[in-house]
Amino acid sequence: MSQSASLTTPPETVPGAPPRKPAVRRRTGSRLHRVEQRWALAFVAAPVIGFLVFTVYPIGFSVYASLTSWNGLGPMTFIGLDNFVNMWGDEYFRTSLYNTFFYMIGIPIGLALALGLAIALNRKIPGRTALRTIYYIPVISSLAAIAILWQWAYNGDFGLVNQVLGMVGIDGPNWLMNTSTVKPAIIILAIWKGLGYSMLLYLAAIQSVPASLLEAAALDGANAWQRFRSITLPMVAPVTFFLVVTNIIAGSQIFTEINIMTPTGGPEYASASIVFYIWQKAFKYQQMGYGTAMALVLGMLVFVITLIQFRLNRRNSFSID
Repeated sequence: MSQSASLTTPPETVPGAPPRKPAVRRRTGSRLHRVEQRWALAFVAAPVIGFLVFTVYPIGFSVYASLTSWNGLGPMTFIGLDNFVNMWGDEYFRTSLYNTFFYMIGIPIGLALALGLAIALNRKIPGRTALRTIYYIPVISSLAAIAILWQWAYNGDFGLVNQVLGMVGIDGPNWLMNTSTVKPAIIILAIWKGLGYSMLLYLAAIQSVPASLLEAAALDGANAWQRFRSITLPMVAPVTFFLVVTNIIAGSQIFTEINIMTPTGGPEYASASIVFYIWQKAFKYQQMGYGTAMALVLGMLVFVITLIQFRLNRRNSFSID
C-alpha cells in the first residue's frame, strides 16, 4: 500500500521527501550584457547603413536612371532600353571607348620602365635616395598643375618638347592638335605621372626577394639575366598583378588630363575618353539618363576585365616552400 502511494502521490506529499523549490524565471543576461549587445548592434549597423545608403542605393538608382530620359533636375521619363540601343549607334561613344582602351597601351610600357628603374635604383649608386625622391615627386603633385605644365610643353610653337627636338634637327608637330600625336602625347604624360609609384612598389618587391635563392642560382652558374627571369620576375608577379588591375581601373577613368589639355576632346574627338564623353552628355548637354547608361556599360567592362585578370593570376600563381 505504501509503495503504490509513493508512485501516485506528488513528491511534496511523500513522507520524508525534500520540499520542491518554487520555479524561478531565468534571466537572459545581465544589464551589462544587454548594454554591450546594443552597442555591438550599433557598431555593426553603421557600416551596413553606410553600404546601403552609399553603395546599394546609388547603384539601384543608377540602373533605374539609365532606363529613363532625364536631365538631372526634372522628372524622369521611363524609356526602357532606348539609351543602350542608341549607345551602340553613337559614333562618339565608339570613338571615346576606343580612345580609352588605346590609352591603356601605356600600362605595359610604364610597368616595364618602372621595373627597370627599380632594378637600377636598387643598386648601390651615389645619390640613389635623392633619385628615388625625384622620381616620386610627380605622384604627389597636383594632376591639374601637371596637365597645365605638359600642355605648355607640347605647344607646337614654343613648347619645350619641340625645342628639345629642334636641337637635334627634328621639326616637332603641334602635339595636341594633331590626330596622330594627341593620344601618344597623353600616354607619355600618364606614364611619367605614375612611374614613381610603380617604381616604389617594384623596389620593395625586389628587396624582398630572398638573397639565398639568388646566391644558389649564381652558384649553379646562372647569369644575371637568368636570375632575373627565373627568380626576380616571378617573385614580383603579385606586384605586377596589383599594378595592372589598378592601372586598368584608373586608366578607364582618365578625365582631368583630357579636360585640361584638350577641352574640346581633341581634333576630330581623337583624345576624348569615355569618362570625358559621359561628363559632356550628363552635365554639359543635360542627358543624365544617357550618361548613366554609358557609365554602367563602362563599369561592366572594367568588372569583366578585372575578373579575367584575377582568373589569370590564380592560374599562374605559385608558392615557395
